[in-house]
Amino acid sequence: MPGKGTVTADGYVPLFPEGTEFLEQLQYREADGTLVTLAGFRTTDRHARERGEGWFEADRGPGAYFTFPTFYFQNRTLGLEIRDTIPAGGNKIQIFLRANGGSFDGTTFSLFRNIQNPEVRDYGWSMNTGFNNPTEKGLPFCHTDQPREDCMIEFTSNWRTDPHSPLKIGDKIELAPAVRLARWEMNQDPKKAGWPLQSGNRYYSQATTDPAKSGKAIIDGGGSRYYSLEQLYVVGKGMRPWYGIAPNLDSEPLPDDTLLGGDTSISYNYADEPMRVFQQPANNIGIKNLQRFVEGRRLFHTSFKDGTHSEHDRTNPVFSAHIGQLGPRFNQERCIACHVNNGRSSAAEIGSPLDMMLVATGTAMNEGRRIAHPDYGLNVQHHANGGKANDYDVTISQYETQLRTLPDGTQVELRKPVYAFKGARPALMSVRQAPQVIGMGLLEAVPEQTIVAMADPDDRNGDGIRGVFNLVTDPDTGQPRVGRFGWKAGKASIRHQAAEALMNDMSVTTTSYPKHSCQRGAADCRSSAGAPAVSEAELQRLTHYLSLLGVPAQRSVRSGYPAGMRVAVEHDVDPVVVARGTAVFSSTGCTSCHTAQLKTGNTHPFVELRNQTIRPYTDMLLHDMGPDLADTVQEYKAMPAMWRTPPLWGVGTLKFTQGGADKARYLHDGRARTLMEAILWHGGEAEATRKKFEALPATDRAALIAFLETL
Repeated sequence: MPGKGTVTADGYVPLFPEGTEFLEQLQYREADGTLVTLAGFRTTDRHARERGEGWFEADRGPGAYFTFPTFYFQNRTLGLEIRDTIPAGGNKIQIFLRANGGSFDGTTFSLFRNIQNPEVRDYGWSMNTGFNNPTEKGLPFCHTDQPREDCMIEFTSNWRTDPHSPLKIGDKIELAPAVRLARWEMNQDPKKAGWPLQSGNRYYSQATTDPAKSGKAIIDGGGSRYYSLEQLYVVGKGMRPWYGIAPNLDSEPLPDDTLLGGDTSISYNYADEPMRVFQQPANNIGIKNLQRFVEGRRLFHTSFKDGTHSEHDRTNPVFSAHIGQLGPRFNQERCIACHVNNGRSSAAEIGSPLDMMLVATGTAMNEGRRIAHPDYGLNVQHHANGGKANDYDVTISQYETQLRTLPDGTQVELRKPVYAFKGARPALMSVRQAPQVIGMGLLEAVPEQTIVAMADPDDRNGDGIRGVFNLVTDPDTGQPRVGRFGWKAGKASIRHQAAEALMNDMSVTTTSYPKHSCQRGAADCRSSAGAPAVSEAELQRLTHYLSLLGVPAQRSVRSGYPAGMRVAVEHDVDPVVVARGTAVFSSTGCTSCHTAQLKTGNTHPFVELRNQTIRPYTDMLLHDMGPDLADTVQEYKAMPAMWRTPPLWGVGTLKFTQGGADKARYLHDGRARTLMEAILWHGGEAEATRKKFEALPATDRAALIAFLETL
């Protein structure tokens, strides 16, 4: 939970003050120079370069590398403690297994991509090793906190070379651990079940005559054999996001300028799964933090109606603690239903209820806050829980259109939605689509003084840009904070954003909003004698998950596909055009608000997010975008025409997460069907920049769009 503190001269209390303790260490050097890296891994179904078809066959993808297997949130995360003696003048690397939950029966390690073999394709390494995970001294297998020599592999040579050469700083090691859980064997003597029994080991394979158990993990009945996310370790440096180069998509550290999320950036994906890229943990995630991540992910996918999981709903266990927790009215029953694939709301069609979007309502303003509408409260909740359904529906009745003609004669149709209310039409309203949820932790880690320093309410340089930071009230402490999240920067933290969404979209109570009357704007809604639906521990899990989602690396460099192999559409880029688009984006003035580069601070509880150079393309400030984009709602200092500069990272992936380019929508209310339309709606402080864009040659406009498509 964000801490309390002293109000600064600029009127805010820092979210994470100096001295905030971190949850888990990731890397350190010992006195002799040995580099120790602690890296989290999660299980997955297949390999990183398997696309659902042979490498040179017709497109039949996608693969199953970015998937989350059944039971992923229990007994199936692990970590590696990598002890690298090379920087200390040593000659070896030791890798210790740390098993969260201690449930693994054996582990295989694949290291060093076999570039010497021209036949290597989707998988193939020149070093494969592993061990059975023993029990000792009462500890189950390879324990998380006590690595032991019998849970360790050691090597001294670079197996990428022939003959193998001594390890040196800069050598690349591909890490692909694969774990197995002790399983039931059908009609077999346990001594012949595949692995030797070990004294005191109660998880070894056992014989069974029950077909439903055969091959299933003894510990929980789930799967028993997995692959993992494949990571790249660079000797003397640590874990690095990677992409594929020649030959045959060999792993190579991504260039720094592609790392939109710094070290959290997600490596390029070669399994034809761009729709899943927003759901991955930070690349530099720690061991225990990865377990926090998957437990929070489970909650994000859980129905607060019946406790089912949105994936593998017939095989994943029901989260019984959350059955029946929907409030009297709701829009959707689980978080992922609005944030499709962790992206945005589904595209709204004429006549369909806007139950995947926020329809904020009110009767009047009072000191920057809305007075709740007597029927809807602070926003419309379309569905009644156990009562009359759809009596509050809000729909798009039609679109108002205009034709924008650019100086070179290009014409673009712009659409603005017109809304119809089944009930009373409120005096104040604002329609907003759910945004993608990647990178939130990094934005939360940017120091307040960085945001405040970018503000320029008096337009000191005369460029027409007047950024203002929002000041909002922390629902837990009542203190003023710098606003960071939401379309109007009306939320102070990820916790604030998550708790308010639970209340406003599902009427699910939390320790931050403990009563349903919070949705009505009641002054006393925090005084509650009953336990909230989502406990403090569960709210923290959800916050941790959202904090640790990684940001996909910019897809601006060409991958080393073998000749004759189909290049995945998300990687079919022209670096020259992208570089031109990057320059045009800056020269037209877009970076005046969409700030290209920021630096996170050193006080966030997650070390993964500290001291990262990030490229979010946002200043997190409020800007007046003109009357065409204005609604009638104010949030604190955010007047109806003022909107937070949205981060652009991930904007080029929306066409995949949303199920097609025709289903991706842009701007706060989703009115724009293309990035071109979104740009042409810019007014107010952005009008001069928009006109520069309109006056560009068509090739430069296309290059700018191509640049955005790689983010």
